[in-house]
Amino acid sequence: MKFLSLILAAVVTAGASLALTAQAGDRARADDVRQLRESGKILSAEDIIARARKIQPGQLVGLELEREAGRMVYEIKLIDTANKLHKLELDAASGELLSHREK
Repeated sequence: MKFLSLILAAVVTAGASLALTAQAGDRARADDVRQLRESGKILSAEDIIARARKIQPGQLVGLELEREAGRMVYEIKLIDTANKLHKLELDAASGELLSHREK
């Protein structure tokens, strides 16, 4: 069972990496995100991941930055030790938890 969990985690992580690569390939988007980060308008992905893991420990399987209702929001997906998926949304500027759903 442990072996199956490791394979699942590797597949999910590889899928998340591919999704992030495809999004990062959009040069204008990557430049916009870099500019927002350098100007201090959003927190770094590393900071957001650390904050998310304090709220819900787990393996990172997804990270997206989106504009919702006029504000930038990080969507973080984590798998906990019981293999449950958690979706957290944090305000990109403040790091405030906006929602936490378990799937």
